Amino acid sequence: MKMVLSVLLMLVAGSRMPSDEIRLRDLPSVSREVLSYLPRNIVIAHRGTTYWAPEETEAAMRWARNSGADYLELDLQRTRDGVLIALHDVDLRRTTNVEEVYPERAASPVSEFTWEELCALDAGSWFNEAYPERARKEFVGLEILTLEDVVRIAEGYRIARGPNGRRMYQVDARGRRSPCYEKDPMDNGNRPGIYPETKEPHLFPGIEKDLARELQRLGWYHVDTAHMKRIPVMPGKVAVANSPARVILQTFSEESLVKLTEAFPRRIPTCLLLWLGNEPSDLKQNTPEAYAAKINFAIEHEAVIIGPSIAGAPNLYDELLAPWQGELIYRAGLQIHPYSFDTEEQMAEYTGWRDKLPARNRADGMFTNLTDMTIRFYQETLPAEYLKSNEGVGLPDNLQAEKKCEKAETLLDRLGYSSMVVNR
Repeated sequence: MKMVLSVLLMLVAGSRMPSDEIRLRDLPSVSREVLSYLPRNIVIAHRGTTYWAPEETEAAMRWARNSGADYLELDLQRTRDGVLIALHDVDLRRTTNVEEVYPERAASPVSEFTWEELCALDAGSWFNEAYPERARKEFVGLEILTLEDVVRIAEGYRIARGPNGRRMYQVDARGRRSPCYEKDPMDNGNRPGIYPETKEPHLFPGIEKDLARELQRLGWYHVDTAHMKRIPVMPGKVAVANSPARVILQTFSEESLVKLTEAFPRRIPTCLLLWLGNEPSDLKQNTPEAYAAKINFAIEHEAVIIGPSIAGAPNLYDELLAPWQGELIYRAGLQIHPYSFDTEEQMAEYTGWRDKLPARNRADGMFTNLTDMTIRFYQETLPAEYLKSNEGVGLPDNLQAEKKCEKAETLLDRLGYSSMVVNR
């Protein structure tokens, strides 16, 4: 009777039942070990936030950290002189004033600019123009961040700035610059992990090894965990940064996943992202067979998370996490981190709360553009029986329960982004 009911529910939802004949690979022992310390019910701050502040800037990342995100998510690219930066688009036109500063190079990819050239760009003003109802004076002039910037923010620091508001550097005897940071006076003690994505990795050969080297330099990765930086944490605060799961890697690219496996000989949590399309690594057909092939590729190359797109406004992505797809992933023993949540309706649907079916929860972590909203959903809406178990990880199931979630606007004020821009 239960099986018949399950089939009927899936048919009503417009879902296909995966065939029992579809073969899924067995998880290797190294993947089981990684899964043993990977927390569930986590909140992943997508680009810091795309809603409350200019994405992937210091304002977005400081806000996400203080809001209580478990991870700061960023898109990883590389400058012409080898600096790893946080930026989503291949070129700079949407989120900077590159057309004013470098008009003849405006359409050029990020890889053709040096880090010093990128430092001349304003990565905040566009947000004020696009979203005047959320505009703030202090967003003007925000810079593109480096990977190191994001790590330092996660550790409780902020960029050190001079009287003109521009970031400060130390210069050694050979003229090499290194960035300056200072303890963030508004840091509230949360220590999130980071969740970097190799963005368009075919444009940046070797970026996987660069990422591993930089994380080791910063103390966030080492083949021997005893050599990683110890990050002080406070009771009752997010403490992911001082855990073995402090970094989760992600990529859409199958080629990059293979290279990440090679670049990180001590395996750490890794997510294979899914997109329906025609690019080489895209899911070409939304069928059980094609979907299972992606899962098997992830398992073969020691990824432990699948990151599918979810349906619904405002993004209107393809539905790659129907109930049958969640069933396939869980049958393989992997976790699911869907992207990206913008509404309570989406959270209710993919946690099973909408249909009042706890077994329908197919989100071990949520990429969210509104960390505050997602935390409140876990605190105020989702019953305990819908949560995934963290028993083996040694953590409470509801990691969000005790977080103090300030109103987003109030928190931005507190962080120093308080002056509203007059609409033009």
